[in-house]
Amino acid sequence: MDNLQGNNRVGNQQSKIFVNNMMESAIRIGLLFMLIVWTYDIIRPFVIPVLWGAIIAVALMPLTHKLEKAFKGRRGLAATALAIIGIALLVIPFVLVSGSIFDGVSRTIEVLQSGDVTIPGPTQKVADIPVIGDKLYEIWALFSTNLEKAVQHFLPEIKTAVGTIASVIGSSLATLMMFIISLAIAAGFMSHAEKISDAVSTIAVRVVGQNGEQWTTLTAATIRSVLLGVVGVAFIQSMLIGSAMFVFDVPAAGLITLGVLILGIAQLPALIVVLPVIFYVFSTQDTTPATIFTIWVLIAGVSDNFLKPLLMGRGVDVPMPVILIGAIGGMLTAGIIGLFLGAVVLAIWYELFVAWLKADKEQEAEQARVLEGECPESKLEAVTSEVK
Repeated sequence: MDNLQGNNRVGNQQSKIFVNNMMESAIRIGLLFMLIVWTYDIIRPFVIPVLWGAIIAVALMPLTHKLEKAFKGRRGLAATALAIIGIALLVIPFVLVSGSIFDGVSRTIEVLQSGDVTIPGPTQKVADIPVIGDKLYEIWALFSTNLEKAVQHFLPEIKTAVGTIASVIGSSLATLMMFIISLAIAAGFMSHAEKISDAVSTIAVRVVGQNGEQWTTLTAATIRSVLLGVVGVAFIQSMLIGSAMFVFDVPAAGLITLGVLILGIAQLPALIVVLPVIFYVFSTQDTTPATIFTIWVLIAGVSDNFLKPLLMGRGVDVPMPVILIGAIGGMLTAGIIGLFLGAVVLAIWYELFVAWLKADKEQEAEQARVLEGECPESKLEAVTSEVK
């Protein structure tokens, strides 16, 4: 009886200790979770700029090393110069395009208020355009003969278009400010590249083991590959198409070139912008120059199909389709920054898959050597236990 009571007291005591430990652990985990959530809320506004800063720093690091030699080893000065050049390349086109749009809108408002509006009528070439020619001819003729009626008829579409343009300009300004901040952060990363690289490698090794350092190198190479294969190809393609726009004196050539660049970065076909321009050129210019223009922009519009295999994947032991699928999928999931994050994630998964396949083959080869008598008995036992 005494033993039974003693066992009950011991059991009750153990239950109390278990409950107390469980409650204490739950409180600690809850407080840790609250701390993590609170910390994330504090740093959330800086996550995207810091990620972009890291991507830009990785992409520009080779150029920083070259510029550092020109500045006699002053890394900070070289990084700052690159950041200032990058900011200038962002701000100057934005100011020019925004000024052009503002002037165009202001001029349009003045012309509409004065009532002195003359829109040339469409030619028969417009009506001869397949599929959309008749409808386009009808709408164009309505605007050229009775502008007031045309505006009233298409007023909802005009309001939607104006609202969309205003929204795009506003979001573009916010994006511009974010990239200016990211370039400043990238300058800091590039100035202390070695220390940051060592810290990232240490953390990666601590988290994922001996492959961590290899994966940090793979991440950097993948970012450069995506930058060259996506952004670089989009830039080349936009320059080819933009040069045709300026040579054949197409209105708003600069804005069209910028649109092609954005579509290229977003992995959308440039023909979305090019085809309407081809119709416009055929309706306003002679057949010969219009044909030359069409051949020029169509070749430039499909140039990404053979430029990407040449440029994407260079310096990375990952197949180009893996990087391309990761870039496109990442962009659809997380926007432009997903171009880089998606490619990096898919490249790491590919490396994990290859390592897994190689591990099985290495084990099979090791077992084969053991069976052939090339390994001592002790190693046979170690291999057998490892397989199990």
